[in-house]
This record gives sequence, structure tokens and C-alpha cells, in this order.
Amino acid sequence: MNKLVRFFLIIALASAVLLFTISSLNTSQGYSGGNTLTIYNWGDYIDEDLIKQFEKETGIKVIYETFDSNEAMLTKIQQGGTTYDIAVPSEYMIDKMRHENLLLPLDQTKLPNLKYIDKRFMDLSFDPGNKYSIPYFWGTVGIVYNKKMLNGKNLTSWNDLWDPELQNEILLLDGAREVMGMGLNSLGYSLNDTKQAHLIAAKEKLDTLTPNVKAIVGDEIKMLLANEEASVGLVWSGDASEIMSENEDLDYVVPKEGSNLWFDNMVIPKTAKHIEAAHKFINFMLDPKVAAQNTEYVGYSTPNKQALKYMPKEIVNDERFYPSPALTKKLEVYDNLGKKNLAYYNELFLQFKMHTK
Repeated sequence: MNKLVRFFLIIALASAVLLFTISSLNTSQGYSGGNTLTIYNWGDYIDEDLIKQFEKETGIKVIYETFDSNEAMLTKIQQGGTTYDIAVPSEYMIDKMRHENLLLPLDQTKLPNLKYIDKRFMDLSFDPGNKYSIPYFWGTVGIVYNKKMLNGKNLTSWNDLWDPELQNEILLLDGAREVMGMGLNSLGYSLNDTKQAHLIAAKEKLDTLTPNVKAIVGDEIKMLLANEEASVGLVWSGDASEIMSENEDLDYVVPKEGSNLWFDNMVIPKTAKHIEAAHKFINFMLDPKVAAQNTEYVGYSTPNKQALKYMPKEIVNDERFYPSPALTKKLEVYDNLGKKNLAYYNELFLQFKMHTK
């Protein structure tokens, strides 16, 4: 046997030993190549102790990755480089993904804990019959305001933001649907309105708000409001809950005209490899005690009606984050507007942003 052949045999043997060792280690921990689950979720959107609990109870290894926008999530799944077993898109994106054939139908017989979800949050327009998605968290878009900085004034309406006394005091989310929606709601129109005349009217009204707009910002809106860099902000309810915990002078309101009711939902992408494990994880997250723990950690509102029994009363009785059925009826889920209409929303929003500079 010449030296070159001997060298390659040694390399092959060493590789085989290494692979056997890795396989043995994985097996000793209860994991194997087919015993994993790859989850794609928003950042800081789950209590990691629950992942460990799921792994311990099932022997399934969880690989957890995060994204920062629905669009980034969609692109990654369309590319198919990573075969995610579970993703957590928002409602309008689910509508888009199911129409693009990117989701697998759920087997609801494997989700016995689905019975704990509040019926108000099932069978909605973006996924009739919940064929592809299960509610994870929900919330609203509203106004955070600093009562001390406003000398005790309460805000109750979108139109309150046009008060001249709020000059250079308002921070807005950098989101076309949220800001255009605010303009539409203030005129009594739907968040999903696609009539050109109504959209132009909303944009023109928003232009008159510019003296009051201090900045249009991203995630830093939470820090700026908590640090009293501005007295008013357009925010998502979960962010409101977080910043209110840091500054007791802050309050949150869903305007009386109505607003957005949004959902993030668990789905199984079409490229999933571990469908059985995905159903086990979804059912695990639907357990009332698990949902309660996760809700207290994340700070958003749970759609799990039974979970409310395991949560502090001061949370579940807070109508700012768990609105009454009467107000909930005035809230709208974002529809998938289609490329043409969404492009027009974005164009008008960009014009408004330029107007605020």
C-alpha cells in the first residue's frame, strides 16, 4: 500500500470516527437528524425557558432563528435555503403566502389545545377556517401619551393629534399602513380603503399634521417616549406596554374611531421537513399555562382565553390591551391590498415623509 492510499484511508477512518462520535452525542441527548424543529420568529418574541421545556418534554431539538419584518421572512422562505418548520407571520402576510402556495394545511386533529383560543380570533378573513394558521399574539395600534407632559390631558381620538398645542411633540412609526391608516380612520374611512379620492384626502390631512410631528422613527420610538423626548407616539400595543413599564406617566389608548387589530400567527411553511414536530410545538404553545407564561414574558395580548385564568388580574382586566367587545368591533384587520394598491399606499406615505422634513 503506497503512502498516498494510506493517507486517504486514515482521513476516511478519522472522518467516520468523528461522525460516529457526533451522532452518539446527539443520540445521548435525545436528538437525531429527524428529531429537530427549526422555528423562524420575530426577535424577543418567546420565553426561551419554554423552548427548553418543550425540548425536555419531547426530546425534540429546537433551532431558533429570528427576523425583523414580514417581508424579510417571506423572502427567506421563498428562497428555500433554510427549511423552516414553523414561521410566525402577520395576518396580511399569511393571506399572501397562502395565495402563493407557500404554506401547508394544518391537521387540527393534532392540535387538541386549539379549543382554548377565543372564537373572536378564529376564522378571520386572512385565513378562513384557520386552515393554515393559528393565532399566537394579537394587539392594536394606538396612541401612547405622557400625562405629565400634557398637564393631565387625556387623548381619546385620532383627531386629538391635530391639536396645535402638540406642536413638535408627536413621534410616528415608520409604517405606511399604520400612518395612512391613522389618516383614513380620522376621516371615518376603513383602514383597507382603496378609493383614490379617500387615500388622497387622508394624505392631505396628514400633511396638515406635520407641524406636530417631531420625527418618523423605528424601534427607537420606545426609548424616545420612555425618556420623554416627546409626549405622544403612534405605537403598537405591545411596545406601549413595554415603555409604560419604564415610565409611569405614560398611558395608552385605542382611539374611539377604531384602529388596526393585528395578529401574528403560527404557520407551517411548505418546505417544512418535520411536520409532526411542528404540530407538537404549536399544540404545546396553545397549552393555557404555557400561553400565560409566554404572554407575561412577551407583553402582547394572548388569544388564548383559558390562559387568562393563569395571569394577573391587573393584566387581563386592562381594557387598554384587552379591549371590550364593543371596541373590538371597530377594529380592522389589515387586508392584503395587492401590489398595486400597496405601492400606492407606500407612495403617498413617502410623499408625507418628505413633507415632514
